[in-house]
Formats: sequence, structure tokens, C-alpha cells
Amino acid sequence: MEIKTRAQQYAASAYDQVAPMAETWGSDDPQRKQYGSMAFKLPVLIRTAGLAQALAFVQARGKEPAQKLLHHIANTLGEGDAAALAARSRTENLSEYMQLTQKVLAVTIWYKRFAQSLLGYEPGNDDDNRGART
Repeated sequence: MEIKTRAQQYAASAYDQVAPMAETWGSDDPQRKQYGSMAFKLPVLIRTAGLAQALAFVQARGKEPAQKLLHHIANTLGEGDAAALAARSRTENLSEYMQLTQKVLAVTIWYKRFAQSLLGYEPGNDDDNRGART
């Protein structure tokens, strides 16, 4: 039986979800940029606004690539989907909420890395920089 660290599990899950998108989305597809942009902005948003507020903001924004990122994160954490993750962030007690926040932040590291390496996203090349500000 192979034992993997939590970081290895997160990395493998993130890779398995981002790699197919690198093939599906062409190099000029704006979805690549939108997904990558949100992958970079989400951790900052979580740290400044809190997990529940950050998830609600991204869900309300309505852009499909950002929604896909939330779904991927929820899937990696075993939460089912983005709606379930958001609901959990709104209902947990303080200690569970803090643990969930740390897990989401740990997962977002891998999505940022793979958005950069697999999707070719480079931060700072955004036309839309509103996502990190609330």
C-alpha cells in the first residue's frame, strides 16, 4: 500500500483536473486566463475576506472558469461540489471553519502552480484585476 502525504494527494488531484483543461482550452482561449486568474486571486481573497465570503463572491461572479475552479477545489477536498463546500463554510463551528480554511488554502497552492505550468497563466497579465478586491 502506497502512503502519500496530504500535499501529494492534493497535488495529484489538482493535476488530474487541470491537465485535461490544458488540452481542451486552446492557448488563446480566455477561459485559461480566467481560471488562472482566479487560481491566483482566491487565496488572497480568502485571507482578506474569509473563506465563506470569498466562496460566495466567486459563486456570485458567475464566470464558468471560476466556478470550475471552486468545483475542482471541493472535489479535491472530498466536499462534493462548490455548493457543498460553500454551505459547509457557512455552517461549521469556529475550529472546523479554521481547519477548512487551511485545507482550502493548501489546495489552492496546487491550482496556482498548475495554472501557471500547465495553462501558461502568468499573473499580472490580467485585463480584469477586480477579483482580488472586495
